[in-house]
Amino acid sequence: MQSNINNIGGFGAMPRRKTRQLRIGAVSVGSDSPVTVQSMTNTDTADVLATAMQVAELARAGSEFVRITVNNEAAARAVPHIRDRLLALNMDVPLVGDFHYNGHKLLTDNPACAEALAKLRINPGNVGAGSKRDPQFAAIVDIACRYDKPVRIGVNWGSLDQSVLARVMDENARLAEPRDAGAVMREALVVSALESAAKAEEYGLGGDRIILSAKVSSVQDLISVYRELARRCDYPLHLGLTEAGMGSKGIVASTAALSVLLQEGIGDTIRISLTPQPDGKRTEEVVVAQEILQTMGLRAFTPMVTACPGCGRTTSTFFQELAASIQAHVREQMPVWREQFDGVENMTLAVMGCVVNGPGESKHANIGISLPGTGESPAAPVYIDGAKALTLRGDNIAAEFRAIVDDYVNSRYPRKAGERP
Repeated sequence: MQSNINNIGGFGAMPRRKTRQLRIGAVSVGSDSPVTVQSMTNTDTADVLATAMQVAELARAGSEFVRITVNNEAAARAVPHIRDRLLALNMDVPLVGDFHYNGHKLLTDNPACAEALAKLRINPGNVGAGSKRDPQFAAIVDIACRYDKPVRIGVNWGSLDQSVLARVMDENARLAEPRDAGAVMREALVVSALESAAKAEEYGLGGDRIILSAKVSSVQDLISVYRELARRCDYPLHLGLTEAGMGSKGIVASTAALSVLLQEGIGDTIRISLTPQPDGKRTEEVVVAQEILQTMGLRAFTPMVTACPGCGRTTSTFFQELAASIQAHVREQMPVWREQFDGVENMTLAVMGCVVNGPGESKHANIGISLPGTGESPAAPVYIDGAKALTLRGDNIAAEFRAIVDDYVNSRYPRKAGERP
């Protein structure tokens, strides 16, 4: 059975990096807290209904924070109304406000926006240029202190503070053995994040109210930057490969980068920045983030389905259809199960296509089914907690197997306080 592991340990992984701990709404981040999942809307924030509905959709999928763009007056005025809509839906998911260029003005002119947000995200690369940079940065920090809001200082190599980059380049040029351009860029990202955090503390923001990120779109650069950040500070770190891309490219790149860092105990919150497929679901980025954490054994979010890839022994696509069906079923049921039962996210399922590995894999899962392959008897033995329980036959196997899963959840997992059978 898969366990709900909140701290990295065992399996050859390094212990979680010890950081300062902070709270964002009701969610704890950093120190020994579980690595949390974040997502971001792509609606026009000024559209209160559309944004609230997408936030709710992302939260139901399992996003523990949802970031929204606050880019103009209309968006800033909409934030408290979005919060109210969510509360009316019994959705208390923390909202993170994403500010660029004019955040100091929007927050100053719209105190209700600052109050409704659970966290502020600011980018030191575009908070202001020249003589305006420090006063505008200070204004945002002052508002965060006034309303007791944590702040993510999010550096991005696409909008890196050019004055910091120029200074790091000058320092590099004076070295006896100057580093290459990539190393200089990585150092500038780290310096920008650390110096901005130090300045925020100087302006009065507690060190336990700061999260850092330094996002790039190259896997190896991201790993290098975060290793260096982890070495040089104890702030919680938000991980994400920026502009990861679409489909398998974005999923693979994000998984490759984040898995290395998480295996090393680095990272306290994550976001998967996928480009949605046309008409695709925004919630895909939440599912991918959860699956990275769950397949690494760091957290459990939803029952995991093991399924074989198929081969010449599997003469039918039925096992593929059943695997897809049961995987969709448990994801659809999980929001309800999460409210009613303790521990159901740890359940494991197996859908196998022939006798070679079918019975063995099925016995390792809480519930497993071994479908008949080429030349095998047209019967599908079902194993429950390692023992053969029954055999399914005929054309109604999918519905019967789903019913077995539902019955198992109802009978094996304790109900939460106040929940009736």
